[in-house]
Amino acid sequence: MSTIKPFRVDIPQTQLDDLAERLRRSLWPSELPGVGDSYGVPGGRVRGLAQYWLETFDWRALEAKLNAYPQFTTEIDGENIYFLHIRSSRADALPVVLTHGWPGSVLEFLDVIESLTAPESAEHPAFHLVIPALPGMGFSGPTRSTGWTMRRVAKAWIELMDRLGYQRFGAIGNDGGSMVSPEIGRLAPDRVVGVHVTQLFSFPSGDPDEFVGLSPEDLAALEHLKWFQDNKMAFNILCSQQPQTLAYALCDSPIGLLGWNAQLFGESLDADFVIGNVALYWLTGTAGSSVRYYYEEAHSTDRPTGSTTTPTALAMFKGDFQSIRRFAERDHSNIVSWNSYDAGSVIGGPNDAAGHFAAHEAPELLVGDIRRFFAEVG
Repeated sequence: MSTIKPFRVDIPQTQLDDLAERLRRSLWPSELPGVGDSYGVPGGRVRGLAQYWLETFDWRALEAKLNAYPQFTTEIDGENIYFLHIRSSRADALPVVLTHGWPGSVLEFLDVIESLTAPESAEHPAFHLVIPALPGMGFSGPTRSTGWTMRRVAKAWIELMDRLGYQRFGAIGNDGGSMVSPEIGRLAPDRVVGVHVTQLFSFPSGDPDEFVGLSPEDLAALEHLKWFQDNKMAFNILCSQQPQTLAYALCDSPIGLLGWNAQLFGESLDADFVIGNVALYWLTGTAGSSVRYYYEEAHSTDRPTGSTTTPTALAMFKGDFQSIRRFAERDHSNIVSWNSYDAGSVIGGPNDAAGHFAAHEAPELLVGDIRRFFAEVG
């Protein structure tokens, strides 16, 4: 059960042909004129992405890019786990596990692999990278059991690092990975040298005293959070209550999957990145299983208590979720680095969420922050 097997991406051409035929035969919904995105992702954006997917996007090129790196699978806690494992040539390299979220994938970290494993200067820290796909996502395949919360993923990642022989390591995360990584530190504080994330999802507790003396920046962050909850949380509510009902549409229609996932891919992201992530879910049959995490988290009774104590770093980006330090320090007692960056790609309003996929959108900024943090704690 603990066997680690080499893996290579090789999607059958019949699957790609079927996908192309489905894209050509898409049935499109009607759309009201002049409503913009107030009813959801506009048809113009989805049609443009769909055309790119059919006529321009090259899955085989992406496949070759993945196959240029060592890939493996193993079974942990009854589930198949796919991961990339790229070792640095440096003897002093620190192992780190990097965790994505939804609707992202391991693809979001491809742009930082070289700079983290083979830095141009000997003064920069180097890293051995372990980049797993969350159970139920991508090449890990659909989950076969219930109860896969982010905390359970954290336990699985600790087991994965054990199997790879890494007793001392760091944890890096984005989106759902920003929930998994602090839990890794909580569960193995004697082994995790530091946790680096792009969001700290700490929210008001309801105590009015928490709001006293908040800075204008923090108040603006709260206003944006309220706007998001009032206008963009439909995906969370539906996936938390009826993910299987949604799964029928996502697994039967590439356009349906594209429209659903595109709501959380910023408008400034390049089409290759958006389509690459959507195609990965489609071709691995994980469109439905990928959204079960919302249900599992909403119904979990295995809640962590108390604050984390592992050294923690936040690198947040303009346009993305804005963490508020007062709330974050309530949940994480050892925040040693807190930085905010502008990815330089915000193109118009809160719908863009520029910077959410920082490893792809602003790799140099993110790598610099990771290097500084682990040079300090590692």
